[in-house]
Amino acid sequence: MRPHHLLDTWLRLRRKLTRRPGQPSGMLVISAGGLGDTVLLSVVLPRFLALAEPGETVTVLLRSDAARMGFVLPPQVQVRPVDFGKLRRWSYRAQVLDEVFQAHYRVVLHTDYLRHPDLDEALVEAAAAPQAFAMEPRPSERHAKSLAANRALYTRLYQSGPPHTDKVLRWAGFADFLTGRQTPPPLVALPASQLPEPAALPAPTLVLQPFSAVKLKQSPPDLWELIIGQAPANWRIKLAGHPSDLDKNPEFKRLLDLPNVEFEGAPFAQLAGILRGARGVVSVDTACMHLAVALGVPTLCLASAAYVGEIVPYAPEISPANMHVLYQPMECQGCLGACWFPPEDGMYPCVAALDPDVVLGAVRDLIARGI
Repeated sequence: MRPHHLLDTWLRLRRKLTRRPGQPSGMLVISAGGLGDTVLLSVVLPRFLALAEPGETVTVLLRSDAARMGFVLPPQVQVRPVDFGKLRRWSYRAQVLDEVFQAHYRVVLHTDYLRHPDLDEALVEAAAAPQAFAMEPRPSERHAKSLAANRALYTRLYQSGPPHTDKVLRWAGFADFLTGRQTPPPLVALPASQLPEPAALPAPTLVLQPFSAVKLKQSPPDLWELIIGQAPANWRIKLAGHPSDLDKNPEFKRLLDLPNVEFEGAPFAQLAGILRGARGVVSVDTACMHLAVALGVPTLCLASAAYVGEIVPYAPEISPANMHVLYQPMECQGCLGACWFPPEDGMYPCVAALDPDVVLGAVRDLIARGI
C-alpha cells in the first residue's frame, strides 16, 4: 500500500463522520486533460451545463497547466486548478480532497475517458456527491482492478464507444445520454460572444507554431524555413511558443535571423487576440492549433498519424471550414504516441514522411486566402 492510500483511508473515515451543513448544491466538472483538451471540451461544455439547476454554480476542475486555457470556457463557470503532479503529496492531497468534500456539490461530472484511480477519481470520491456521472473508462491493464472497483463511485456510466472514437463526438454522445437530447455534433468553434478582439497587427501576419511537448511530432527547421519563404515580402512571421521552447529546441533559433521573423511568447489568453488578428496559422498538432481553429482562424495543421480517429484530424462532422490537416496515412495510425518504429531524424516516421511539396502547396493556399 502506498502512503497516499493510507491518507485516503483516514480521509474516507473522516468524511463518514462529518456532517456537512445545508443541502448539496453546485456542479463540479472534472477534466484532467491538457491544454488542447480544454479547447475541445469548451465546444461541448454548454451541453453539459444543462445538468445544472437554475442559478447553480458550476465549477470546472482543470489540471493547473491546462487552467491557462480556462478563458475559452463559458463565462458563467468557475475554474478550479489542481496540480496533479502534487496530488500524491500528503499535505496537498489532504487539502485538495478536503476542499472538494466541503464544497458539498450536488452533482459531479467526470468528462475524461482516460482516468487514473488514484488521481482524478480520488476527487470524485472526495466530493461524495449524491449524483456522479462518467463514461466507462479507457481499458487499462495496469489499473483495471482499481477502475472496476471505482465504478461504484458513479450513479450513471455511459458506454461511449470503442477506444478509437473522436474525442468531441464521444463527449457529445455523453451529453446527449445525460440530458436525454439528440443534438447534432458541435463544430470546433467558439461562439461569437466569446471571441476576443483581434489584435491590431502592424502588417499582415502569419503565425507559426513548430514546437510540441512531444519533440517527435515536430517537423525540422528546414521545412519551416521553406514555409517562411512562401510568405509575401510585406508579411511578418510570428514564431509562437513558450519562452522555453527555443532553449529546448536551439536548432530553431536560426529561423529568427530570417527577415520579418520574430518570436511570440505571449500566454494563451493574449495569444488568442494575436491569432485572431493574423491572416493564418501553421502549426503542429498542439494546443495552439486547437485554439486557432476554435477562434475561426485559417489553420493548417502538420500532424502525425498518431491520433487519427481520436483527435486529429477532427471527425468531418465537427471540423470547421477554416481547418486543414496534413498527415501521412500509416497502417499503424492511431497509436496515440506509442510508436512501434524507431524515429527517423528525430521524428515519428509518419511526420518524417510528410511531403514538403504538399506542405508548401497547402501553405500557399492558406496565404492566398489571407491576402
